[in-house]
Amino acid sequence: MNLGKTIFAQLIEFLPPRYEFNKCVARYAHKREARGFSYWDHFLCMAFAQLTYRESLRDIEVCLRSQGKRLYHMGIRGPVSRSTLAHANANRDWRIFADYAQVLISHARELHKTDEPSLIEQISSAIYALDATIIQVCLSLFPWAPYNRAQGGIKMHTQLDLKSKIPTFIAITSGKTYELSVLDTLQLEPGAFYVMDRGYLDYGRLFRLDQAKSFYVIRAKRDIGYRRVYSRAVDKDTGLRFDQTIRLTNDRAKKNYPSQLRLIRLFDTKTRKHFLFLTNNFELPALTIATMYRSRWDIELFFRWVKQHLRIKSFFGVTENAVHVQLWTAICTYVLVIIARKQLGLTHLSLYTVLQILSISMVDKKPILRAFDDSSYLVEEHESPKQLNLWDIHVGQ
Repeated sequence: MNLGKTIFAQLIEFLPPRYEFNKCVARYAHKREARGFSYWDHFLCMAFAQLTYRESLRDIEVCLRSQGKRLYHMGIRGPVSRSTLAHANANRDWRIFADYAQVLISHARELHKTDEPSLIEQISSAIYALDATIIQVCLSLFPWAPYNRAQGGIKMHTQLDLKSKIPTFIAITSGKTYELSVLDTLQLEPGAFYVMDRGYLDYGRLFRLDQAKSFYVIRAKRDIGYRRVYSRAVDKDTGLRFDQTIRLTNDRAKKNYPSQLRLIRLFDTKTRKHFLFLTNNFELPALTIATMYRSRWDIELFFRWVKQHLRIKSFFGVTENAVHVQLWTAICTYVLVIIARKQLGLTHLSLYTVLQILSISMVDKKPILRAFDDSSYLVEEHESPKQLNLWDIHVGQ
């Protein structure tokens, strides 16, 4: 059935129907396409660059042109050149690829709905972690992305579904943008949990989550001013020190958050540190709330993983649009591999292994599953202890 098809072409077949991409194009493309080089060709070239670890536009051009007539069977119909790619990255609206990433994310989450919850199984609600990471760039080349006086930086704000480990929301801004501002743009989901670190502590915005019937779990500052209203019994053998219902006493904080909160203190015997957690959920056990916060570390693993294995630390163009195009096509590629891994039944292999095998097999003409036939793949590679594996590590469990 796959005779004559490259593995790249077979991988692309796991994408949602083509009309979904065309709808994204129609939403933002106000200019005619460059003759012979469609938006779809553009997306496929950028996806190929991510999957095969290309380092530059010239690298992409040379690699694809070397395939000659195979390009047509890979789905790329137009001629590929460095100048065409550079012009497309700089001028085609990046929101096309951002919207298409959301289509892929929705598709991937549907596929993972039947999976057993990987985090805190007794919680049926969605659990999201919010955080941001900085990608450092040269300020003289990227003057639109200031971070400090000497450095440039691009900040990737992410909301990660902690059960499927799939990002459900991403915003890309300059390095100076505060993480807190992203809370104003989120479409809040009633009943869902939002897990955040202290950088997101703003009582006015937390009250907005509370009014939207959403729950949050966040680290509290040590100098929080509060009055205890009620105390619950805790088992100190578990590390819990207290579980209290409180009201804020600071005038400004009390004005921004007039309702009661729940304050939990935990002593971590491994790190010998005390942790304070604030939440507006009064039903779940205190230890479950603390465990939920520990699971927030998975978003740090996600950031490290994409920086190590996707092409997002060096860029093919210096304009803001080109950077957004590259970042969003990288996210599309990441989610595409997740979808393919699931549908091919390769969940016994790490995402890292799947990506590495695909990277050297893209232009092979054989059934895609044959690339994974080697029984030695069943034995996970011996990686460095510093090598993080997002899909196999559950911190704090």
